Amino acid sequence: MKIARVAGTVVSPVSHPFFEGKRLLLCDLVDTDGSTQGYVIAVDVVDAGVGDEVLICDEGSSARQIFALSTGPIRAVIVGIIDEIS
Repeated sequence: MKIARVAGTVVSPVSHPFFEGKRLLLCDLVDTDGSTQGYVIAVDVVDAGVGDEVLICDEGSSARQIFALSTGPIRAVIVGIIDEIS
């Protein structure tokens, strides 16, 4: 699991059929001190928006389990919106 901040929406006119009807979000990975450490493109299943801090499952097999797939072109899924970190 990783913490990230949603930076924007990714639009792809040509993609694998799996992604039809799914939102892809560009997420900046956030380090413990609040700085960004790269990015990931993740499928949104929790209706996150730009600026939201989110929890990302960034492991291919775990991400596929969310969609009940044994194989597929998915690696990262936004699984939660973070209200507070303490």
